[in-house]
Amino acid sequence: MYQALYRKWRPKNFNDVYGQPHVTRTLQSQLESGRISHAYLFTGSRGTGKTTCAKILSKAVNCLNPVDGNPCNECEICRGIENGSILDVIEIDAASNNGVDNIRDLREEANFTPANAKFRVYIIDEVHMLSIGAFNALLKTLEEPPSHVIFILATTEIHKLPSTILSRCQRFDFKRIAPEDITARLMYVAEKENVTLTPNAASLIARIADGGMRDALSLLDRCFAMGTDINEDTVSDAAGIAGTIHLFSFSEYVAKGDFTSALKLVSKLHSDSCDIDSLCTELTLHFRNLMVAKTVNECEGLIVCSNDELLKIKERAGELKLSKILSCIEILEQTAKNIKNAANKKIQLEAAVIKMCAPSASSGEGISPDLEERIVAIEEKLAALSSAKPAASQPSPAPVQKPAPAAPSEPKPEPEEEKPPLPPAPEADIPDGDFKGWPEVLEKIMRYDIPLYGIMANSTASIKNGRVVIHSENPTLFDFICTDTHSKELARAVFEVVGKKMKIAVSNTEKPKAATSPLENLKNKINNFNSNGGQ
Repeated sequence: MYQALYRKWRPKNFNDVYGQPHVTRTLQSQLESGRISHAYLFTGSRGTGKTTCAKILSKAVNCLNPVDGNPCNECEICRGIENGSILDVIEIDAASNNGVDNIRDLREEANFTPANAKFRVYIIDEVHMLSIGAFNALLKTLEEPPSHVIFILATTEIHKLPSTILSRCQRFDFKRIAPEDITARLMYVAEKENVTLTPNAASLIARIADGGMRDALSLLDRCFAMGTDINEDTVSDAAGIAGTIHLFSFSEYVAKGDFTSALKLVSKLHSDSCDIDSLCTELTLHFRNLMVAKTVNECEGLIVCSNDELLKIKERAGELKLSKILSCIEILEQTAKNIKNAANKKIQLEAAVIKMCAPSASSGEGISPDLEERIVAIEEKLAALSSAKPAASQPSPAPVQKPAPAAPSEPKPEPEEEKPPLPPAPEADIPDGDFKGWPEVLEKIMRYDIPLYGIMANSTASIKNGRVVIHSENPTLFDFICTDTHSKELARAVFEVVGKKMKIAVSNTEKPKAATSPLENLKNKINNFNSNGGQ
């Protein structure tokens, strides 16, 4: 009968375990010195070697001829544990044996001495599935078991275990196996199985496995069923993912804004039975690699791929702005959440593709990437104009800078201390002095925006140079009403009382923070440029 690769190539001793040297070295040292604990807890993500190390440990503590902390795998005890003929090593699945009665039976059985081996070993897999009553029934036995009993608990969700269990065990955390370790193991297995596996294909399997050796070997097993010559296309077909060629096509369409071609590619992959969830995950990882290549000079250690693919990633990253890459990652992350509950997953991904290719269709907050690109272009022109000095012999008049068209927006609060002094607002003709209608404004704010009213409850106001100047001792008032929602409600309340649009300023004891948005920085640069006569 055919045996799955992850079972056939399961390590038999600690030296064959990949990616967990901090665990295997410690266990070997304990076995060599004879300082064996009565309870172990192995935790980590799936496929990282927890059950494998538990089985090796169960053989090593009972082996008749151990070698450097490893079982010999030749004596009758090792062979009996391996083939299941020795019943002193019991493996329990806590997912299906999670009741109090199961643990009580285990407690009574643990009192009997081993029949053949030196220790009776209980391996409880997925221990977090035990009920609260079962955990309580296990506590006393786990803390002071008979001298011939060893408990090995394994779990993928350590946070679900009671602290009383954690404090009674020696804990070992299994890390995700590095992609290069998985790649090396896959190449070794393929060589022993007389199958040709390209390094790029092995690297792709390692990325898909996400740190799990069992998942990698299972995928390699599926690839074996498709032929003896395995390349990247074979892996992509077996895993149901887009593959690197399609991923680079996607990022090319995003860079060009060609959402028509991107939608056609989605339809083609969907008709080829490509899993939409996997495609969304692969796209997210692809744009993550572009982000790393864009921001890190030496990114070879942070991106798992071949040298040729790394060159393509760097080239594509140079074609995209960082803001665009980050926007795509955010869109894909939100799409991955929406896909889980969507009636039609393909439509969700198509909507994401349109947002990625046409940023103006995105409903995200803040400045959109296309607006930011325009701001950067204007800043570059300003820098070029300021660097150009007129000839000393014949001074020329300063170039006239056309003001940038201002986007319509609600009035924003301004600090009273702003320099130069604020000019009178032409649309308001109310005389300076105390603002008699301020209590009425506060009443309207209390109806429209309760959080804003809580900040402004003890404030007063006056009219100065045609502006409403708010006086408050609350240092957070300025930042609070700078947000779009609160500023609109404040302007609305003032308008309803005065009957005119009024500019608003704030006077408090602390100087408000300078604006940090790119748009505000651009406005300041333009004002400084104009005030200096274009110099």
